[in-house]
Amino acid sequence: MLTTHILAIFLVVSIVVSQSKALRFPQELYNLSSNQIFIFDSPSMPPSSSPLLSPASPLVSSSPLVPALFIIGDSTVDCGNNNYLGTFARADRPPYGRDFDTHLPTGRFSNGRIPVDYLALYLGLPFVPSYLGQTGEMEDMLHGVNYASAAGGVIFSSGSELGQHISFTHQIQQFGDTYQQFVLGLGEDVAIDLISSSVLYISIGINDYIHYYLRNVSNVQNLYLPWGFNKFLASTMRQEIKNLYNINVRRFVIMGLPPIGCAPYYLQRYKSNNGECVEEINDMIMEFNFFMRYMIDELLHELPDAGIIFCDVFQGSMDIIQNHKSYGFEETANACCGLGRYNGWIMCMSTQMVCRNASGHIWWDQFHPTDAVNAILADNVWSSRHTEMCYPMNLKKMVFSQNLNNLV
Repeated sequence: MLTTHILAIFLVVSIVVSQSKALRFPQELYNLSSNQIFIFDSPSMPPSSSPLLSPASPLVSSSPLVPALFIIGDSTVDCGNNNYLGTFARADRPPYGRDFDTHLPTGRFSNGRIPVDYLALYLGLPFVPSYLGQTGEMEDMLHGVNYASAAGGVIFSSGSELGQHISFTHQIQQFGDTYQQFVLGLGEDVAIDLISSSVLYISIGINDYIHYYLRNVSNVQNLYLPWGFNKFLASTMRQEIKNLYNINVRRFVIMGLPPIGCAPYYLQRYKSNNGECVEEINDMIMEFNFFMRYMIDELLHELPDAGIIFCDVFQGSMDIIQNHKSYGFEETANACCGLGRYNGWIMCMSTQMVCRNASGHIWWDQFHPTDAVNAILADNVWSSRHTEMCYPMNLKKMVFSQNLNNLV
């Protein structure tokens, strides 16, 4: 993620950073006002070239708990879709991926794994391939597809200043295309069973604040108070969940938003003295999560046979920040990689900017947590291991309870 006023700095520095290849596309391909997505055949580090899409791990079961895991979202769960787009929001260069299984950048905005990598393993599945990185063969999609796109938001134009991205609505359309491919290749009954028995994970919305509301795009702050903006986003999410239900999705994991008021970028921008979080931003996020949890309760009563859980990432993240020593973290404010105060002024784009040991940091870069934090949050989603942040139950309980019901 970037903000507009540092794009010029990024352009200058990237020229001398030999690892960065995010700017190699012609300027005319940055079509910010069109729905058209340009796909490039040879990204600098395509996920499909990674030797570890099916990691050997004791967590991988010979009998998966669900047929597939499908992922819709933003940079918190993008595993490489943006590698194929003309955008500044790319993580296809070192030091991204430094602590990943392959020790190579894959497009994940982390030093290592993202939460859905851990959840796939808990479900007995291989790592889920990116939609733009897989071959298009149905066999490659049977265990799931990741449609997430860095800078993408619920609002189509959120993040457009960074270049191309795939919005929430567009990702749902891509999921619909995948479903239709299953119908044609497997038959309608088998496709319906596969989709309804799988898990759809949604993690999106934070860019609608970072790149839209907080930047006051289109004078939005004068049109919507935070309460009204939060309600608008939640109601849009509600309708899209109903649309997904109508194409036979029955198991949802809906992620709330993290405390970006504690992110290094906003700590430096709001001149935090000692790493104190920016409360006015966090208050907005908490209010949105409140709306989402209430909306999920309504949908559970409205949609028969739907399993929907809401996971409050704000709650889980603040538990880590406030009890960082018990989790083994030494640094709560400074990013592991970046420049400026709290390493939050300029994004991570060079190995010269990175700390030695990311596992002691909560934040990897301006906005994204480290692999260690992602592992903790994934544990909470799966089994509430560290804190109860998913309602009305965690993913493990939902999967096992629904599997038992299907056997009756």
